[in-house]
Amino acid sequence: MHICYWVFNETLSVEVPTENKKTYKKRQRMQQTAESVWGKCLNFVEDNIDPQAFKTWFKPIVPVKLKDNALNIEVPSKFFYEWIEEHYIKILKTSLHKELGDDARLVYIIRMENTYGSKLPFTQKIPSSGRKGIDNQSIEAPSQGETSGLKNPFIIPGIRNLKIESQLNANYNFDNFLEGDSNRLARSAGIAVANRPGGTSFNPLLIFGGVGLGKTHLAHAIGVQVKENYPEKTVLYISAEKFTQQYIDAIKKNNRNDFIHFYQLIDVLIIDDVQFLSGKSGTQDVFFHIFNHLHQNGKQVILTSDKAPVDMQDIEQRLLSRFKWGLSAELQKPDYETRVSILKNKLYRDGVELSDDIISYVAKSVKTNIRELEGAVISLIAQSSFNKLEVTPELAKRVVEKFVRNTKREISIDYIQKVVSDYFKMDVTTLQSKTRKRHIVQARQLAMFFAKKLTKASLANIGQQIGHRDHATVLHACKTVDNLAFTDKQFRKYVEDLTKKFSN
Repeated sequence: MHICYWVFNETLSVEVPTENKKTYKKRQRMQQTAESVWGKCLNFVEDNIDPQAFKTWFKPIVPVKLKDNALNIEVPSKFFYEWIEEHYIKILKTSLHKELGDDARLVYIIRMENTYGSKLPFTQKIPSSGRKGIDNQSIEAPSQGETSGLKNPFIIPGIRNLKIESQLNANYNFDNFLEGDSNRLARSAGIAVANRPGGTSFNPLLIFGGVGLGKTHLAHAIGVQVKENYPEKTVLYISAEKFTQQYIDAIKKNNRNDFIHFYQLIDVLIIDDVQFLSGKSGTQDVFFHIFNHLHQNGKQVILTSDKAPVDMQDIEQRLLSRFKWGLSAELQKPDYETRVSILKNKLYRDGVELSDDIISYVAKSVKTNIRELEGAVISLIAQSSFNKLEVTPELAKRVVEKFVRNTKREISIDYIQKVVSDYFKMDVTTLQSKTRKRHIVQARQLAMFFAKKLTKASLANIGQQIGHRDHATVLHACKTVDNLAFTDKQFRKYVEDLTKKFSN
């Protein structure tokens, strides 16, 4: 705990009844409590400053006690106290003199959150600038031109001219995020959130799916749309890796409280690749508290991940449970029609024309993800442009075949089921059936095991494709395979044989 004092030196004229002034003031002060005095001060302050500034800087303050004409108030952080001292000391003097007289004093009680138990303040002291009774402290903020990399995450957004850039890419918007069966739920939920951030049941909104399917694009699109709809809202996009690095820097500089306070002031927080918080207990803990504050105050949280919450490893259960509070929307591989639409939209934006036959050929050949789909057509256009060649079906075939051959193919769940069924001399329908015969159950469990190992599909998706099971069944199957491979020699041979088949 850190306590700072300041004493009012100016003499203000405060009108009191003509009866004995000292007797009246003494009786009046005895009747007042910290809550009542601070409440009256707040009424005066609220009438004289911007509503958003009042909400940000005065609402979180808690009156603690009133003793010897000194009002004790609790503030969330050292930076918080410094900001009030720098910007609102005059209005505070006036309001407190009005209630307690010229000899009033204000005592700040700063609740410190320090992971390592240090009692040092969270900001560095600089020489006093003339006010008596306190050591002035400050955080050096970058100039307004500095926006890249979030060099200082402790600039408070939305206050006067100290605004932080949202780190959003305006090129990622809903206009060029084409809708298809593979992304309809996620896109629709994203639009709903953009229109009413914090006001829907999709809070948090967790967008998950494999590499290159548009998670980051959709997250940016939501943020861009929020800024268009609500220019006054503070939106911040940040990767989980950068968030972690900022937290580490905050710990090193003893600024943990300011780090938390900064993120608690954001209206729409977008964290990309949240699975990277895995195993980072300190970062998970601080994000847990930030998440709770934002959610409880009606702020919007948007997360992206390459896994569904049930598939995330080394994430604290209390955090996973919060990820499930809102909506988890999966982005799947686009179907043929969606791939054609994506290619046509890309070519239109780039001002390039290709025949429908060539577009169709590329769409049929590249099925893995959107990033590789667009990469294939970019390679085709580059070959045509640099070598001054006409884009013919032959050129398209040559370029795309080379591109696809150099792209690591992901084995499909259907293919895994076929290989496993052939190995055990049964058809896929039998594999997916409800029968509890031992050899069929083991075949089904092996199919689930290899689907989890060799694909990026979620447990829920794997279970749905292998006989309409739930994710818990898939998780149990994987654990069973691991155990039997260790204890049963014959079963271990099944695993080894199938592993070789999938490696060929």
